[in-house]
Amino acid sequence: MSQTVDRALSILPLLAEGPADLGQVADRLGVHKSTALRLLRTLHEHGLVFRQSDQRYRLGARLFALAQEAVENLDVREIAHPHLLALNEKCGHTVHLAVYEEQEVLYIDKVESRYPVRMYSRIGKPVAITVAAVAKLLLSDFPEAERRAIAEKLDYPAYTSRSTPNAAAFLKELAQVREQGWATDLGGHEESINCVGAPIRGADGRVVAAMSVSAPNVVVTAEELLRLLPLVRRTAEAISREYSGHAPEK
Repeated sequence: MSQTVDRALSILPLLAEGPADLGQVADRLGVHKSTALRLLRTLHEHGLVFRQSDQRYRLGARLFALAQEAVENLDVREIAHPHLLALNEKCGHTVHLAVYEEQEVLYIDKVESRYPVRMYSRIGKPVAITVAAVAKLLLSDFPEAERRAIAEKLDYPAYTSRSTPNAAAFLKELAQVREQGWATDLGGHEESINCVGAPIRGADGRVVAAMSVSAPNVVVTAEELLRLLPLVRRTAEAISREYSGHAPEK
């Protein structure tokens, strides 16, 4: 990267801390004021910085518009899919990706198990919201008042003896999931199916999607599946870094 471009880009995180005058920008960059002024003028011409009436500079509206456009055009499924395939290669079990849309949690990607026993879940199909690990992860990220409003409107089908029985129990579990950063469904939807999941976060730290690994008891026990939790969480973290634009861990 050229020195000029490097210096210009260094101005943006400085102004993210708050408005700064020409002298402050020059001091932070370690350059003469004339050099800092040329850089600021260029950024101003592109709408990336704005000069206030007090002659201080702040981030420009164009920068926020570009950031919003980039977020809207991100496809979490496209980013996540290679990671889901890699996880499936390592563990062999069914891997799901889900999002919350219009008061439903929907599967948007699935990698099938390599074992003969298959799950009936389908891409585009809503999940059992009161028991599914991915649903718990997505809903647990909502503010408390919103979590409560959603929980109180839901029905609580008794899929199995381990299904979530009511709103109070659901809210308690969502609070636990929020604190620990992962979720399970151990026979809550189907007696013979267990699931562990982890959240995928955007640049702002909010949960944008959730992924999980599921397997029937005839393939692995619940205890054996839970041992995969560190691998599931590392996969979710890798997707989160790529989705949010953070540099990968070395």
